Amino acid sequence: MKSASPGQLILTGIPGKYLNSETAALFRKVQPGGYILFGRNIESAPQLRKLIDDLRDLSAVPPIITIDQEGGRVSRLRLIGEEPPNAQQLREKGDLELVRQHGEITGRLLRLFGFNLDLCPVLDISFDDEADNSLRGRCYGGDVEEVVRLAGAFNQALRAQGIASCGKHFPGYSAATVDAHHDLPVIRRSRAELDENELAVFRFLASEVDSMMICHGWYPSLEREKVAASLSHKIVTELLRGELGFKGLVMTDDLDMGAILNEYGFEETIQRAIGAGNDLAMICHRVPMIEEALGYIEQLPHDQLDRALGNIDKFKQKSQPPAAFSESAFGRLNEEIWNLRVAVLGAEAAAARSPEDGKRSPVETY
Repeated sequence: MKSASPGQLILTGIPGKYLNSETAALFRKVQPGGYILFGRNIESAPQLRKLIDDLRDLSAVPPIITIDQEGGRVSRLRLIGEEPPNAQQLREKGDLELVRQHGEITGRLLRLFGFNLDLCPVLDISFDDEADNSLRGRCYGGDVEEVVRLAGAFNQALRAQGIASCGKHFPGYSAATVDAHHDLPVIRRSRAELDENELAVFRFLASEVDSMMICHGWYPSLEREKVAASLSHKIVTELLRGELGFKGLVMTDDLDMGAILNEYGFEETIQRAIGAGNDLAMICHRVPMIEEALGYIEQLPHDQLDRALGNIDKFKQKSQPPAAFSESAFGRLNEEIWNLRVAVLGAEAAAARSPEDGKRSPVETY
């Protein structure tokens, strides 16, 4: 992979529902390693599959195509189909088989559209189900054992369908009291508390997930310098890679979030993200700036580039091709999602969407 384009280190968003000539030219030039899709990219089932096929056609190296399809309000595909139950609803139902069904259906749904990576499961512990830190409804458990058991079941079923998984948000975001979409949270957990709780989950599942997403939170007990975990060599390389022995793909959370934008310039952000040990720098919204990001990446030390390119290549070697698409196949999967929703919530509750639909935060709407 030493001769591969350094653009492989960029995971970029896409401006709209179709590729215009300007965006297509930008992607051909930069050759991003992957693309992340949001609600702004989704209009209909055929349109979504065409967009993903077009992205593949632009790429010299088959790209990572990813999305947040967790369940509940963080389910991008709810815009064109049924909304799966969220992690908390599955947890409260208490049926491990339904969690497995959720993972299996999600995997088949994503393969149908051409995705090869799902940005889940969430591995955070819910210390407070009402906490205002963007994780409401998204956590599989209130303790280590519950998260490992339930998130592990979803993860195993998802991967069995040929969709790679991503554990998030390392090193554990649940104790944040500020939403990183807006500002940098300070997470004042002692190392002993982290080891006993948040890090215990990641230790258990480090060999089971294909990738890890590093969150934007400052952990004074892990990193003396006021810096987001996503930009910290101590957290990404020394802790995740070294202590936990994680060997998969590592990516930042979205570098366009307030926690980063308010603290760092663009050049410093890119340099610190890769220097910390991330393989992919995620740029979801400032898409025209990925060419500038490429310029900064090209200036990085060769050992950093080679490490990241090697890890990206290893990940891509395992990626599965899309399934054959048809609207009827999507219709059948959509019915399965509805049946799962009824099994978890009951028929009456299933008929209602998320109660927070009218007040979505950036994590739901981007």
